[in-house]
Amino acid sequence: MIFEKMAQADYEQLVFCHDETTGLKAIICIHDTTLGPALGGCRFWNYESEEDAIVDVMRLAKGMTYKNAAAGLNLGGAKTVVIGNPKTDKSEAFFRALGRYINSLDGRYITAEDVGTTVEDMDFIRLETPYVTGVSESYGSSGNPSPMTALGVYYAMKRTAKEAFGSDSLDGKTVAVQGVGNVAYHLCKYLHEEGAKLIVTDINEEAVQRAVNDFNAEAVGINDIYHVDADIFAPCALGGILNDLTIPELKVKMVCGSANNQLLEEDKHGQMLEARGIIYAPDFVVNSGGVINVADELYGQYHRERAEKKVKNIYEQMDKIFTIAKEEGILPLQAAEHLAETRIDTMMRVHSKYSATQK
Repeated sequence: MIFEKMAQADYEQLVFCHDETTGLKAIICIHDTTLGPALGGCRFWNYESEEDAIVDVMRLAKGMTYKNAAAGLNLGGAKTVVIGNPKTDKSEAFFRALGRYINSLDGRYITAEDVGTTVEDMDFIRLETPYVTGVSESYGSSGNPSPMTALGVYYAMKRTAKEAFGSDSLDGKTVAVQGVGNVAYHLCKYLHEEGAKLIVTDINEEAVQRAVNDFNAEAVGINDIYHVDADIFAPCALGGILNDLTIPELKVKMVCGSANNQLLEEDKHGQMLEARGIIYAPDFVVNSGGVINVADELYGQYHRERAEKKVKNIYEQMDKIFTIAKEEGILPLQAAEHLAETRIDTMMRVHSKYSATQK
């Protein structure tokens, strides 16, 4: 069954990692290395079952392939999921055990921070392998990727606003932000500074109150965020939140946020948004600022200015996507996938031709 799933989307490798001493249970999925070594974060989550973890890591790894390709990075896509409670199960030995597994892949996979993991966790992994990015700045690295991810979302939102409203100015626009974690907090800062009105929600009351205090945001209930009067909906929490139940409630003109896999069913719910006149900014492009930032470490010494310039270029990537969508008569999500797939296919042909000349 697992091999059938791998064959359906041409996955390369699924690695199960177990360490009895530390209690480590992790799965590394490498989807595609056509463009280069596979880069993708390490997610620490209390999955209900091992099957759920496998489904999630495969879905996320494939998403990273598209994200890295669309961002113009010479990197493939992969992901790690760790099964457990990130609040109680962490230790130095735990992450060092994971680091040894990553090191055994000999550079095919490079890990980074993700949901449930921190820069400090990456530092422990770094003790066992060089194949990790987003470690602390003491290593001369980029550190926490959240601010750069938020910067990319901000520029993607501006270009999508131009498509929806005729101008990329967010001054006076009302943005409904679902989830006010690290990335979304920095996004709210950018929006507040430009003059946007914020409506926020989160299961974490402290995060909500922080946004209320710092940005004069309006707080609403978890389920109320879908039907507030707003111009823009920014999903910045869990995936799958755009579905049969929530889409009919939206009163916005565009959706642009940092969450992964926002559409529960890509084709069906992408079409539903289109039918309601709502422009959907493809999430794997919108939230690529973090991976663009940590990838800068792979060029040698990290340069913040260079990384920031590349992250701001997400505006131009969104411009290409909307242009393709109009020219081809397809949805922006399909255009983004087309952009990524074309780049992968082109490089695969280049590699094939080069290999043939070496025989």
